[in-house]
Amino acid sequence: MASRSNDSLKDQLSQMVYSTDSGRIEPDEEPEQIPEGDGVVRLKRETKGRKGKGVTIVTGLALPKDELKKFAKKLKQQCGVGGSVKDYDIELQGDQRDSIEAYLKAEGYKVKRSGG
Repeated sequence: MASRSNDSLKDQLSQMVYSTDSGRIEPDEEPEQIPEGDGVVRLKRETKGRKGKGVTIVTGLALPKDELKKFAKKLKQQCGVGGSVKDYDIELQGDQRDSIEAYLKAEGYKVKRSGG
């Protein structure tokens, strides 16, 4: 009788419950949601939350993240400063509005200054 219960237990355990054949199933990536602009690139100087240090923020460039990072690299080299990309905005150290405005107009963008 004991061997018979062991056989039925083996039958129950032999049913495949989990398989690693296909590996991890990753969810499908959603396409990148690029914020739509009005065709105007805006330049803004901001010091809020930076201990008085000013940064120039470039908004309105309707580019995917990877292209935006390449464009930010060009702007940083043009101005000779550091910076970063945050939430589809480019932040550059210091007040770089004049040089960025000239560069963007040369690239064919419509540029406006916003804020103070």
